[in-house]
Amino acid sequence: MLHNWLILLAIAVAVAYLADKLKQPYPTLLVVTGLLLGIAPLPLLEEVKAYVISDTVFRTTVILIFLSALIGDAALKLPFHELKENKRPILWLALAGTLLTFVMIALLSYLLLGLSLQTSLVFGALMAATDPVSVLSIFKSMGLNQRLSIIVEGESLANDGVAVVLFKIALVTTVLTWSSVLGGSFEFLKVILGGMAVGAACGYAASKVTAGIDNYLVEIGLSIVLFYGAFEIAELFHFSGVIAVVLAGLILGTYGRRIGMSPLTHEKMDSFWETIAFIANALIFLMVGLEVANISFTDKWVPISISILIVLAARLIAVYTALVPCRDVPAAWKPIIAWGGLKGSLSIALLLGVAPDFEGRELLLAMTFSNVVFSLLVQGTTLKKLVSKLRVV
Repeated sequence: MLHNWLILLAIAVAVAYLADKLKQPYPTLLVVTGLLLGIAPLPLLEEVKAYVISDTVFRTTVILIFLSALIGDAALKLPFHELKENKRPILWLALAGTLLTFVMIALLSYLLLGLSLQTSLVFGALMAATDPVSVLSIFKSMGLNQRLSIIVEGESLANDGVAVVLFKIALVTTVLTWSSVLGGSFEFLKVILGGMAVGAACGYAASKVTAGIDNYLVEIGLSIVLFYGAFEIAELFHFSGVIAVVLAGLILGTYGRRIGMSPLTHEKMDSFWETIAFIANALIFLMVGLEVANISFTDKWVPISISILIVLAARLIAVYTALVPCRDVPAAWKPIIAWGGLKGSLSIALLLGVAPDFEGRELLLAMTFSNVVFSLLVQGTTLKKLVSKLRVV
């Protein structure tokens, strides 16, 4: 098993290096490389391909290790006081916006694409999430208005947890009745609030422990225990592990740093988690390319094209609707927030964790992959032009 991971990591690092030299976004190049490797008849990679596609331990690893690393890294770096100042638009987007996006995508997929109810709900949940890693990497290079940047980054981090909860509920929903809707709503609130409680308690405890330590190696080790421990504890009680990691990371990154983290520890911890998140992101995009290479797209271009239009329309409507109560958000920001809702590694990581025999999984994989590539290749590369045209700098 270890040599499979090493081969994937070596390829991912080489491709990321090439992307840096070519000044291209590495996620898209990694997916293309994964596709080429999946098609190419290379004996060395046959075992790796089979491992990626069918190994159940691998799928559990993706959900636990990769999600916790990606979410933890993003949460650790966001300034809590700025999030608090902009909590109104962030919460409206992350809660109302994500729920509306989920409902619209699921409903339109069911009506227009003829998907089953469960497959439609799963696709809606996958596309409701925006990827904080993709958003951060593009926004950093744009010199964007600080408040607008915080709103988009905060929303992308918060809606990840909401989308993961919706995804888990969708996986077990086969029939829609009033009782199932009420039960799902209760479960949604329980999972969200429980995850917040676990994350807050773990983050506070870790911050207090950090205050009594002055050794960056020990403190980085503690942050590893915090992120994966918070995830596991929350999941043990059937709460949201992702929400727990978000809260734990925010508290450690603000309160923990304020009461007892030296500048050296701060710098080393940021570098460590940035590296771990890069590796996780790189492997996820490469592996989805390997898996998608086994799918025939010849009969799927029509549903894929319609799904992209559905996702774009749902995002646009959800953003404008969710921000109606937020009068302090300028009109010029709304199209940027809508177009900047990039899809990325989170959607793919969630789908990779679905069992191979799930109904409609092949079409789901093709649509999710295509939406993520469209998001990164089209939305990600044109976002700068939109910002420049609207003069939001």
